[in-house]
Amino acid sequence: MRSLRLRKTAITTAAVTASVLVLGACSGTGSGGEAAGQSRTVETADGAMDVPFKPVRVAALDNTSFATLRAFGVTPVAVPKSLLPKTGFEDWAKDGKVADAGGHREPLFEAVNEAEPDLIIGGYRFAEHTGKLNKIAKTIDVSPDDEAEGGYVASLKKQTRTLGAIFGQEGKAEELVAALDASAEAAGRATNGESVFLGVASAGKIDNGASRIGRLMAPLDLKNVLDPAGQDSTSVHNNSGLAPETIAQLNPDWMILFDRDAAVGKGDTTPAKTLVDGQQAWAKTTFRTKDQIVHLAPDFYVTEGIQAYTEAFGQVAQAFTAKS
Repeated sequence: MRSLRLRKTAITTAAVTASVLVLGACSGTGSGGEAAGQSRTVETADGAMDVPFKPVRVAALDNTSFATLRAFGVTPVAVPKSLLPKTGFEDWAKDGKVADAGGHREPLFEAVNEAEPDLIIGGYRFAEHTGKLNKIAKTIDVSPDDEAEGGYVASLKKQTRTLGAIFGQEGKAEELVAALDASAEAAGRATNGESVFLGVASAGKIDNGASRIGRLMAPLDLKNVLDPAGQDSTSVHNNSGLAPETIAQLNPDWMILFDRDAAVGKGDTTPAKTLVDGQQAWAKTTFRTKDQIVHLAPDFYVTEGIQAYTEAFGQVAQAFTAKS
């Protein structure tokens, strides 16, 4: 898969907050009950855009937005069902009224068009399809960005607040932001300079996952045992050639691991814990002998939104506190 790194926005957090304005009643039919005919201006990866306020028919293609939309009480009219987590979104997956938008490699544009969305939440994995999607309905990219000011985790807060403004859920958005801040702060306090290996279970082996979960490191007081060189891409599809013996020699205090196989596998993959426990080269490492391994949620790879990071920081805080 191509790199998911999105271009850096040229706005500051203050500018984002200031730019989310209610424009009042505007011309046009609009949707959203009492909000019919209204719009709001929000900042996106493509600059300031007017969008319907409280749109009813929303195509949600950016998987990082799914849990937030659910928290806002939004059921999309189209969603890439292959990117839905295996648990928690069964209703969307089974609902025949929620069209399957296909995957980012093979989008089903006709299905999205037939769903007649008022607004398409694109970006992230679907960023390269913005042009075609805009021919169906207004398409916005408010997805989190590794290159945003403050990094990926900070941009999760911007995304949440922007979606809150669009759907009139500013209060709920602030609750989600506050939960992330509290979780990240707790994880920061629980860590104290320990060394860590950031791993990914992919294609039946444990590889370097720093390109994706290195996003967790910003508020943590941890030292990655692997040189970040070569980790510019956020893709975890390529075999880096990392040997288990290399990790054994570096002997990190901790491992933080996410299981890509569990998120996208068809039930015939080896669980990440089994892979770790079966690696003889790691038998005497500190993280194995002291059981200092944080297994992120199995669906982390296909959630990646503000709730996923809130949970991940919570796991780090709990695990490190228990060992202190």
